[in-house]
Amino acid sequence: MIQKKRSHYINMKRLAAVIFVSFFCISLFSQNTSFITGKIIEAGSGQPLAGATVMLDSVRGDVSDMAGLYRFETTPGRHILDFNFLGFHTKHMVINVLPNDTVYMDINLETALQLLDEIVISAGKYEQKLSDVVVSMDIIKPDRIAETNTTSLESLVSKSPGIDVLDGQPRIRGGSGYSYGAGSRVLVLVDDLPILSPDAGDVKWDYLPVENVSRIEIIKGASSTLYGSSALNGVINLRTAYPGSKPSTKLMLFNGIYLNPQRKELIWWDNQQLFGGASFYHSRKAGNFDLVFGYNGFHDEGYRENEWEKRHRINQNLLYRFKKADGLSLGINSNIMVLDKIDFFLWQNADSGAYRQNNTAVFALKGLRLNVDPYVEYFNDKGSKHTLKTRYFKVINQYEEAPDKDNEAGLYYGEYKYHKSFKWQIDLTAGTSFSYANIHSNLFKDHSSLNSSIYAQLDGNIQKKLRISLGTRYEIYRLDEYTENSKPVFRAGINYHLTHYTFLRASFGQGYRFPSIAEKYTATSLSSVNIFPNPELNSESGWTAEFGIKQGLLVRNLSGFLDVSFFCSRYKDMIEYTFGIYKPDSIVNPTFEHVGFKALNVGNAQITGVEISLTGEGKILGLPFAVQAGYTYIYPIDMDYNSSDTSNLLDNNILKYRYQHSVKVDAELGWKKLTTGFSFVYNSFMKNVDPVFTDPVIGNLILPGYPEYRINHQKGYVVIDHRISYNLTGNSRIAIITKNILNEEYIGRPGDIGPPRNITIQLSVNF
Repeated sequence: MIQKKRSHYINMKRLAAVIFVSFFCISLFSQNTSFITGKIIEAGSGQPLAGATVMLDSVRGDVSDMAGLYRFETTPGRHILDFNFLGFHTKHMVINVLPNDTVYMDINLETALQLLDEIVISAGKYEQKLSDVVVSMDIIKPDRIAETNTTSLESLVSKSPGIDVLDGQPRIRGGSGYSYGAGSRVLVLVDDLPILSPDAGDVKWDYLPVENVSRIEIIKGASSTLYGSSALNGVINLRTAYPGSKPSTKLMLFNGIYLNPQRKELIWWDNQQLFGGASFYHSRKAGNFDLVFGYNGFHDEGYRENEWEKRHRINQNLLYRFKKADGLSLGINSNIMVLDKIDFFLWQNADSGAYRQNNTAVFALKGLRLNVDPYVEYFNDKGSKHTLKTRYFKVINQYEEAPDKDNEAGLYYGEYKYHKSFKWQIDLTAGTSFSYANIHSNLFKDHSSLNSSIYAQLDGNIQKKLRISLGTRYEIYRLDEYTENSKPVFRAGINYHLTHYTFLRASFGQGYRFPSIAEKYTATSLSSVNIFPNPELNSESGWTAEFGIKQGLLVRNLSGFLDVSFFCSRYKDMIEYTFGIYKPDSIVNPTFEHVGFKALNVGNAQITGVEISLTGEGKILGLPFAVQAGYTYIYPIDMDYNSSDTSNLLDNNILKYRYQHSVKVDAELGWKKLTTGFSFVYNSFMKNVDPVFTDPVIGNLILPGYPEYRINHQKGYVVIDHRISYNLTGNSRIAIITKNILNEEYIGRPGDIGPPRNITIQLSVNF
């Protein structure tokens, strides 16, 4: 009994000791507890930033409340705080906290110029910041495609500064004239792989998947070092989308109507012409799979008589990432389209027949376009990446009323690329490509071509602020039994980070282009225009030099950049379709059948100019705002022009089919659920076209009324589009898009007046 009491007494003493020690420790700790608190605000406006992230010693985190306040309870000593908020520069602070102290620290976060930090790939075939590239680049984001109801990408691309699309042919800063649908000096890519047709070397704009675009990257200037033939004037690279962290589904429906033109005599219809379509897009991740599926349907009755289009397009992207092989992925993309259409070529006359097609000019086309792109990628943690991309591209054109124009072509393309990022800020990109094309045509007979190349580029930083780029390429081209070497071409460029937001760049790049099969061998007639073959046509080459400055801008809640570039391009053996008398030597007296156009190496040309562009986004008076604007001036001259040569039919040395002055603006403003925007395009008067079209006698035979029409319209033109949309719910939107709102009558190439005012109603739903 005594033992039990003693044991109980000892336990009570121990319990009392534990309680005493516990209270002592708590008291001691409470005497050393400290606090860090403060407010996070936007520099300049002083507005609190709600939702900013604060990390304490990279271990503990807090998020600022609606008043921008944050708070930590911590121990005395040295601590590190990191403040982060999307769209603002990260701030890093080191502080010393005393025992039982409360440190008040208010933080100003400065707006970051995110537009300068855009990641692009096309400039060097690897990821780099837009501010670091050594050439002029533009980026078109997918939002603009939906907002402007873009049914074919040529209409959207042509609204970017310095870029035009003349009757389907893209040209950058006046680098091309008009080639009657054959050949392109701008290489168009889809996911880094060429998508020019194997026979004509032209762009099938209606085939490009507008419903599945993550962005469009545009390089201005000779880019053959990385991309080969047809990149003589630049590159347009469409990058398709891949799934995000959550599944996404988009559905869009639209219907539109062409309204009457200003000149009532142009109206040929009894009922207004209509157009419409639908698109569907779905993307999701499923385990190690990424899946994207898209559909696009479009029908257009046409604003010109005997011109219409119907098409259906389906595309998919599939990517698989291997679990047991880190960094290894395998994918396959595909796109297929069927179409039924008649294109417009020449008007009947400049008055009542300007929207009426010369029925002998073109025929109904039933076509098929198909590409299948298997690829494999592998990268490791040492900075190496291997990519093998392949493409099979098939084009079939059938004309029921003119089987002599039927043709089909197949292209097999493969490219291996190796990229290595070294620790001392050097990037190496090297690769090899191979392509084979097989063409069967009633129009220009059967042909085959073979192309192989090897290239390398080295980019590196010197003292952090200076970045240098050097590249070279060698290519061999074979057409039937004829083989031609490209000769080595080179590219060099520098980018100097002058101040915090100022970047200077200078570059020099060489380019070349092998003539397309259509340019060499097409023999046909379109209405009263004859096209003659030229099997002796040689390749053209050239170079582009540029100096530019990119200046970041911060104006209250607006951020962006101003870009100014001065450029000079020279071309040797430039290919131009030239009007003349082309007859066999045995014929003494030529007839109308011997008069027409032939692709010729016309000589040497030079294009100099300046381009000023502004890109910005942010808020005006608290309202979301975005703008892209640019002015381009070019001076395109024929360096072999001789004013004393009486056989020269041009009055000056300006190259044909160029706009010397061009202004492009696109701006958008939001308010609550409402968004409105407009686009503005100005092109100056086209000083020179083929002299045959302006001749009072021959011009009226080929293109009735055009010589007088040109005299009466010696000015540039302005086209303004407007859009307004309203968010019905969080997932649905209705929009009204009015194109050519001023109902301007404008003309590109001779005999091709643009569409009158037209209105579209669009409904889009996102899930």
